[in-house]
Amino acid sequence: MSNSPTYVLIATPLGEGGMGGIDRIMDEVRKIARLKSSEHVSISFGATRGQGSIVLSPLYLVALLARMALLKVLGRIDVLHINLSSHGSTRRKMIVARWARLLGIPYVIHLHGSRFRQFWNESAPGVANAITRMFASASRIVVLGNVWKSFVTEKVPGVDDRIAIIPNATPRPQLPHVKDKAGCLRILFLGRVGPRKGVPQLVEALSMLPRDGNWRATIAGDGDVEPARQEIERLGLADRVVLPGWVGSDEVARLLSRSDVLVLPSFDENLPMSVIEGMAAGLAIIATPVGAVEDIIIDGETGLLVPPGNSKAIAEAITLLFTRPDLRATLAENAKAFQHQNLDIGLYVENLEKLWMAARKTPPSDQKLIQ
Repeated sequence: MSNSPTYVLIATPLGEGGMGGIDRIMDEVRKIARLKSSEHVSISFGATRGQGSIVLSPLYLVALLARMALLKVLGRIDVLHINLSSHGSTRRKMIVARWARLLGIPYVIHLHGSRFRQFWNESAPGVANAITRMFASASRIVVLGNVWKSFVTEKVPGVDDRIAIIPNATPRPQLPHVKDKAGCLRILFLGRVGPRKGVPQLVEALSMLPRDGNWRATIAGDGDVEPARQEIERLGLADRVVLPGWVGSDEVARLLSRSDVLVLPSFDENLPMSVIEGMAAGLAIIATPVGAVEDIIIDGETGLLVPPGNSKAIAEAITLLFTRPDLRATLAENAKAFQHQNLDIGLYVENLEKLWMAARKTPPSDQKLIQ
């Protein structure tokens, strides 16, 4: 093996500044790569969809394929890191993976899509077989939790020794936590506003809280903002619940620093960034046991778990944290400690570097396809 660094090209969906969770994580990886030179790994990035109109996505895809070929000729690509979600993302990445195999470039599949299970299971046989080929030929496969490792192993037997669990991560917050002087309980939701994230159930739960109680809530994110706002007005909660719409990273940091409880009552997830960000900021977490959430939220230790779709359980969990500030503080401290020890972006990058160097030694091959 040469002493030269391992050259890694990371394929992200939207590129730098993208709104998606994986783009935000990869932006943090990009920052670390810029600030801290590594003698072991050299990282570059390429978008497969881009942030403009979906009509332009084929141009981004073709540009990435051309870049891969050029880097191969120049000897500047040893590993391709493919961030994978479902639907259009999968169709684009199947092309990218096939091209990598033709060029003889080892690749890593990084599965982060929350709906990938349903998508793969419901795909037509030709698409499902192509997905299997993509995973079977990968040098390494990154999943975000145990439930996803079990799922991939069941779908593609024989790849378990190539699967690595690397959970999402976030840097530690730069803004200190600010307590509310009046003792108001500040509830925060971060994510796409809509049914999948359980926002209708959250709004219903908020309507069950005492109207004369000392609490406020912020539901921040894009999506079905206007329908949610209309429902809040209908329930008479407009003076207590605000919906600012999509907010940038600076405003997210400010909201986290000025909140006490983060609630994410989703129906399906992979491993949600908002929960990890809430843990890092020292918030008490209320979440649902979906995807890999149970790997990081242990009920009664690092947060509270409620059944998906259960508005009453959400309201009861919020009420418990309101009436038990000691419990709220304990859960918040435990969550913060867990994030610092296990979900810090520095550790995340170290684990990726080790994975890339190992993947470099394993060229892709269609012979690995499970029949």
